Amino acid sequence: MGSASPVPGDPRGFAPVGPAEHRPGPATVLFDGTHVLEHRFLVPMDHALTLEQARAQDASRTGVGPGGRGTLEVLAREVRAPDDPDGERPWLLYLQGGPGSGAPRPARLGGWQRELAKDFRLLLLDQRGTGGSTPASAATLAAHPTDEARAAHLTHLRAPSIVQDAEMLRLALGAGPWTTLGQSFGGFCTLSYLSWHPEGLERCLITGGLAPLTGPADRVYRATYARMRERAEEFFARHPLDRVTWAEVMALVRAGEAAGEPVRLPDGSALTVGRVQQLGMLLGGNTRVDQLHWVLADAVDRTGAAPRLSEVFLAAVAAQVERGTNPLYAVLHEAIYAQPADLTDGRPATGWSAARVLAEHPDADPERSPAPLPTGEHVMPWSFETEAALRPLAGTARLLAEKRDWGPLYDLDVLAGNEVPVAAAVYTHDVYVDRDLSLETAARVRGLRVWETDAFHHDGLADDGAAIVARLLAMALGED
Repeated sequence: MGSASPVPGDPRGFAPVGPAEHRPGPATVLFDGTHVLEHRFLVPMDHALTLEQARAQDASRTGVGPGGRGTLEVLAREVRAPDDPDGERPWLLYLQGGPGSGAPRPARLGGWQRELAKDFRLLLLDQRGTGGSTPASAATLAAHPTDEARAAHLTHLRAPSIVQDAEMLRLALGAGPWTTLGQSFGGFCTLSYLSWHPEGLERCLITGGLAPLTGPADRVYRATYARMRERAEEFFARHPLDRVTWAEVMALVRAGEAAGEPVRLPDGSALTVGRVQQLGMLLGGNTRVDQLHWVLADAVDRTGAAPRLSEVFLAAVAAQVERGTNPLYAVLHEAIYAQPADLTDGRPATGWSAARVLAEHPDADPERSPAPLPTGEHVMPWSFETEAALRPLAGTARLLAEKRDWGPLYDLDVLAGNEVPVAAAVYTHDVYVDRDLSLETAARVRGLRVWETDAFHHDGLADDGAAIVARLLAMALGED
């Protein structure tokens, strides 16, 4: 499909792509006979630099070696089926959801991985800043001297930079154009890959990951608040007593706040109504939606003189709001939608979009509803005050919310003329990636084939991933 170098005048300001420095790591064999090989790669932190320039930048800084500020390390694990020990099958790159999550660590070859490993060897990529790649944790970000420096660093962790890494990895492995599977945010990365390096792609599969190509982040949150309302009402209709318990939980939280004795989570931080609402993340998929029912079933301890919230419930909330292992999710969530001014109706700054759009949904607003509905992927500025892991990043997050000079995520002209076979699963009732916005995007990518289904929610890959990827692969191959 042509040269691997981007055209002159790359609007992202990226240097021509070349192979990453490849550092093969250890290999292991799982109990089921699956072969897992570790690959480490050195890439530029800022893709405006070539790898040689980035290495020189590291060398010029005392005490900063490979994997420092000029370069970073990216980890990917190759997974081979037991009957392909020598890795003779073609490559498939898996792009994980997020932002900020590392790739899965297989304990056995099952589900979608087993299905795809029949035809491919899989490369499970820890996207830059995640998993075993050079981390962008609260601790490592604190090494940057200012909020401005941290914000500048984080701007290099969006989809276009992840895609540049992926293409450098492909070249380092000596692979031809490969197949990709992008889940959720991994689908966003796929659209960037199709935009900037279609020459590296044989075909693409996407599950729950067709991002809007234009418009401000407000469009996303406006749609997902509405989807979450539908999902919550569906849940409470199925479990009517849970609505009563939900209201009682909110009343107990508000009573503690009014008395100056807030309910405390296990880490000692105060429980707020907004933090309880984040349990709505459990409503985002088939495989876990009824977990909320069991959380609420054990929520109120009535053994004492007065009802109180149980330790089991408080632990469930703490697990949902904890961001110490993945601060990037909160810090970058709105930035994954940030576009140049001409693609965002003249307002390039995200400006805490989810918090602003909440004003349009009084039934989810703690200021206007005594028992507001659950929320989903809606990051609020107050999280950077209540979450200990996020508190040091509050100023950084503010700068990202105010940033007005974002680079492009996609090339609309290239997508309109796309020649790479693409098949995407769109989930009708997905509360995280809206169906209507997904179909709008699909219509703008030439040749993209859509399978819309209401049988799955956002976690379809976990629910019946083997059947989903088999269908998408057949669509991409033109065999359906």
